Amino acid sequence: MGALRDDLPHYTYDDYKIWEGNWELIDGIAYAMAPSPIFEHQDISGNIHTELKSRLKKCKNCKSALAVDWIVSDDTVVCPDNSVVCSEFKTDFIKVTPKIIFEVLSPSTKRVDRGRKYHLYQEEGVEYYVMVEPKGNFAEVYRLENGFYKLKGEFTNENFIFEFDGCQIEFCFGNIFED
Repeated sequence: MGALRDDLPHYTYDDYKIWEGNWELIDGIAYAMAPSPIFEHQDISGNIHTELKSRLKKCKNCKSALAVDWIVSDDTVVCPDNSVVCSEFKTDFIKVTPKIIFEVLSPSTKRVDRGRKYHLYQEEGVEYYVMVEPKGNFAEVYRLENGFYKLKGEFTNENFIFEFDGCQIEFCFGNIFED
């Protein structure tokens, strides 16, 4: 029988700050982000960032962030692969709820991205959650509707318009997957 959640140590942001390596902290539980992302993962993530940055040039309120920690609470810190934040950055980390989060799935993190992070992002009010599957060259776009994520579609080469707070971003999924 596995360890009960109550038997696990409960870590905080103060613990997280002194750890070596790449970690995420969700509800006080530490998740190792190991091994480091492979080239394909980093390439797709970089392409997402480039696409977001080019599409956000006209929006003065929104910025794209590439692998920047989001400090959700004292016991929850995650590092989305890419995010869009529509708020002034006053710290080195994200402290407000992003509007869009992209996670590039990998074998070592897929379970957490599809489970714990999916529910965390939904609970925290992230308007769009995009899970990118490199092995299949597709992305699933979820939009928060009435407090729950609804799948808006799977995209490979199509465009999708993200809409929030009067902003529109026409994102071209064809630009993130290399042929």
